[in-house]
Amino acid sequence: MLTRLATMADADAIAEIYNREVTDGTATFDMVPRSPAEQAAWMRDHSGAYPCIVAVPDDSEAEASGTVLGWACLSPYRTRPAYSTSVEDSIYVHRDHQGRGVGSLLLGDLVALADEHGFHAVFARIADAGAASVALHAKHGFELVGVEREVGRKFGRWLDVTLMQRLRVA
Repeated sequence: MLTRLATMADADAIAEIYNREVTDGTATFDMVPRSPAEQAAWMRDHSGAYPCIVAVPDDSEAEASGTVLGWACLSPYRTRPAYSTSVEDSIYVHRDHQGRGVGSLLLGDLVALADEHGFHAVFARIADAGAASVALHAKHGFELVGVEREVGRKFGRWLDVTLMQRLRVA
C-alpha cells in the first residue's frame, strides 16, 4: 500500500469511513453523518498546509477502482493566532483493514507532512481510551499530555479524551 494526497474523487470513500464511525463508533464526537455537500466543503478545507492523505493499495487496478483503506489529515489545533504552529491529527482506517499497518503508514506520512509544513506541535485527541490509537501514536513519538474526563457523551455514556503530543524534532 501507499499514501497520496486525497482528491475530490476520494470524498465518498472518506465520508463512508468517517460516517460509519459517526453512527457506530466513538472515535468522533460528531453525531450526524456528513452529507456529500459537507464532505466536499471539508475536502476543500483539507489541502495546502492542512492536507488530507489516503492509504490505497499499491496496485494500479485497485487504485483506479477508488479503494481507500484509510485516511488521515491535519487540522488547525485552535483558531487563535498564537496556536498557528500547532495542528491536530485525525486518522481513520476502514474497519475491514484495521490491524494491517494502514494507520502506522498514514501517521508516519502525516507527521512528515506536518514537519515539512513547519508545524512545531502535533496533537492527537483520542476518544474513549482507544488503546490501539494510543499505542500507534506512541510508536510515532507522541507522548501523553493528559486525559480530559467525561468531556463527551455519545450512545448514552460519558467519554474521556486522551491528549497526546509530538514536538517537531529539530
